[in-house]
Amino acid sequence: MQIIIVCVNFSSFNKPLANVVVIGAQWGDEGKGKITDLLSKSADVVVRYQGGVNAGHTVVVKGQTFKLHLIPSGILYPDTDCIIGCGTVIDPELLIQELDQLQALKIPTGNLLISQTAHVTMPYHRIIDEASEKQRGNHKIGTTGRGIGPTYADKSERTGIRVQDLMDSDTLRSQLRWTINYKNVILEKLYNLPPLDPEKVIEEYLGYAERLRPYVVDTSLFIYDAIQRRRNILFEGAQGTLLDLDHGTYPYVTSSNPVAGGACVGTGVGPTMIDRVIGVAKAYTTRVGEGPFPTELNGKMGELLCDRGAEFGTTTGRKRRCGWFDALIGRYAVRINGLDCLAITKLDVLDELEEINVCVAYEIDGKLIEEFPSSARQFANCKPIYKTLPGWQQSTTECRSLDDLPKQALDYLKFLAELMEVPIAIVSLGASRDQTIIVEDPIHGPKRALLHANGSPVQSVV
Repeated sequence: MQIIIVCVNFSSFNKPLANVVVIGAQWGDEGKGKITDLLSKSADVVVRYQGGVNAGHTVVVKGQTFKLHLIPSGILYPDTDCIIGCGTVIDPELLIQELDQLQALKIPTGNLLISQTAHVTMPYHRIIDEASEKQRGNHKIGTTGRGIGPTYADKSERTGIRVQDLMDSDTLRSQLRWTINYKNVILEKLYNLPPLDPEKVIEEYLGYAERLRPYVVDTSLFIYDAIQRRRNILFEGAQGTLLDLDHGTYPYVTSSNPVAGGACVGTGVGPTMIDRVIGVAKAYTTRVGEGPFPTELNGKMGELLCDRGAEFGTTTGRKRRCGWFDALIGRYAVRINGLDCLAITKLDVLDELEEINVCVAYEIDGKLIEEFPSSARQFANCKPIYKTLPGWQQSTTECRSLDDLPKQALDYLKFLAELMEVPIAIVSLGASRDQTIIVEDPIHGPKRALLHANGSPVQSVV
């Protein structure tokens, strides 16, 4: 047998590391929308790979606020192709509302593409979501009530409706007549709710189909072609690592995989096509809904962080629970996602504080641990161990470089980088695009030319 070994000089391609995943490194709401918007300037394609209208990204551009739920924030760049991938679940009514809002603001939407194999949220999904959560009582999960969990449940049960079914009237009628009659039994017998009219739902969704038809394509093929053409691709996740169905604080999690690995499954690309993973974390910690939260602040300090950070959910308007930065959660996110670098957001929210606490370990049953526990019971009983750092007590909102930051603010960032064991590439100091320090462009810059724990950018290329 003759064996032929072919050596390829990959440097000859002269291609920057360009296929990047942006994930939340906490419980979601980390400010991914702004970071994705910033990075979209360098991206040719932006892909949303999981979640549904239970997520929201808020982007502020020149004083104008855009609240996006399904459509990637790259839509604000007219030359950027935006994709809603197969791992998402799509509520067509709300998606059309979002399209209408963008078009009313003169934002072009012709560059939006929707996966034909994404699943569709139906009226019975929303009804069951709300009824189920109500029935749980004290055991409620804290869902948004938007039907996301039931949509993913039907996907796993193989009774779901996909976008391509929506485009075929005969298939849609056949599937929905059976499915709605089945769901009506659940609505009437289990929840004591009135049944749905199958024909009314069918006609409503056929109307949605006609509006969305021009956007529907084989997005996996589109992405593959874009990669072959060496276009820059940004994969954006919704929610955050600690809400991941498999790796989060189960059962208080979402119904999909926000972690970096979800980008491959939720778009139809292989893992070798991903070049870099960027984690987004607040300079403190928040979470929405139920579940344990070791560093949560319930007194005046929690209210201060909430007020200064405008901590209310983009999708539901619910008040977010606030607490100190948790390094154990951060290191867990680094490990689970394979993070290359971090974007730290809302550093300015801490501007007024005299002292700032950072959780560096937990105490469980009298024992000190320094890694995130896999046991839900253990996590619920964790007591945070804090390291106290001095605050800077001056505004950072006008800072545009590391040299502009107060020494204590820079020391705080260096401490987070040390604890997380990953460099910092971006620091956000407000909601607007320009309120940002770009230490290094995570897409086009050298892979390790970032802010390390020693505080200075390290110019080295991997």
